[in-house]
Amino acid sequence: MIEASDRAAAVRTLIGRGIAPRSIELTSGGTAAGKSALAKVVGKSGAEGLPASVSRAADLVDTEGSPPATMLPDLGVLRRRGMSLQDTSSFINELATAVQAGLPIVPALRTLMRTRKPGVQRNMLRHLISEVESGRTLNSAFASWGKPFDEMIISLTKAGEVSGKLAEVLSQAAELLERDLKLRRSVLSATLYPLILLSFAGLAVAIIATFIVPKILEPLKGQNVQLPLPTLLVQGFADFMATWWWLLILLGGAMVMLFGHLRRSPGPRLAMDEFVLKVPLIGNVLRDAAVARFTRTLGTLVSSGLPVLSALRLTGETLTNEALRQGVRKVCEEVAGGKTIAEPLDNTGLFPPLLVQIVSLGERSGKLAELLRNAAGSLELRTESRIKVLTTVLPPILVVIVACVVGVVVAAILLPLLDLQDAAGRM
Repeated sequence: MIEASDRAAAVRTLIGRGIAPRSIELTSGGTAAGKSALAKVVGKSGAEGLPASVSRAADLVDTEGSPPATMLPDLGVLRRRGMSLQDTSSFINELATAVQAGLPIVPALRTLMRTRKPGVQRNMLRHLISEVESGRTLNSAFASWGKPFDEMIISLTKAGEVSGKLAEVLSQAAELLERDLKLRRSVLSATLYPLILLSFAGLAVAIIATFIVPKILEPLKGQNVQLPLPTLLVQGFADFMATWWWLLILLGGAMVMLFGHLRRSPGPRLAMDEFVLKVPLIGNVLRDAAVARFTRTLGTLVSSGLPVLSALRLTGETLTNEALRQGVRKVCEEVAGGKTIAEPLDNTGLFPPLLVQIVSLGERSGKLAELLRNAAGSLELRTESRIKVLTTVLPPILVVIVACVVGVVVAAILLPLLDLQDAAGRM
């Protein structure tokens, strides 16, 4: 029991005694305003408490006079949606900047919380502050919140806290997320435009063939005209759509559900991901993007101080392609048995020879992390060049395909009309 003018004064008194309080409570003899209040201290001495206990105790003082996070309800239950990759990257980058500026963790988190509007990010920051103030490490606080803090971010943060290089490691994590976001946007931009073009073209052709062509060909009914093959095909498609449109909707929904089920099944998902990697143009782009992300993540984890095998396992689990993930798991098994990384990595046949050579050189020279990060830059440049090729080649191919389909529809309209005109001329 100590006597202090307010809560902040109580914290300062305890710090001077070498005590790191975990919580401070007003006794019945205190006042609501905290004037001449008696405080009950629950905590341990600095020698028995947590590392950096003095800074953690100082963090209990709220500079704005608002209640500390330990006195607020746990708002983790108020999570309504996850943070996007861009939001996560911005948050990690801002936190790294604040830590580099010399702020302890809790004041840094409080500073970030003041810039956020009420919502999921503010709730997340309040939760993190509460966890750290209660004595947990930052990586444990990340893990208790869940998404978007995946295993990679948690492991990097833990490595930074253990090595004493938290600011540097957080900067590396922010850079990794930013590059990952840039790479995903590049792949999305390469595939989004062709998909939009193909979707609108298919919708236009379906409307023309279903509603317009039958009305144009309606006068030919009852005429003694042999309809050509394109007309028969378009007319059959129109009749099928008019009669069985509901069946197509049911089949589409069933296919979406089946696809989701197959993606959740290990065997079918592996076969599908292996097939995707073999698709011309698109498969090479997706493979290069995944390998570039794998290389940069592995280099970042190794440079942060994680053991190579742990970093390799963690990086493999971040891959979204099951074929590549299984390949990395086999590499981990052989590395755990005493082999180097380069040989089993080459035996998978999934990774480019350039990466295998760089890994081999890095293992022999002891500069694996540095060479991996350099290789990631080269692989990202190659990915960007292939994306440019894809965006250049794929649209003309789709235009030719759509032109052929439109040509068939036009032929289905014109050929019977020309036959009817010839028949009228002969009469």
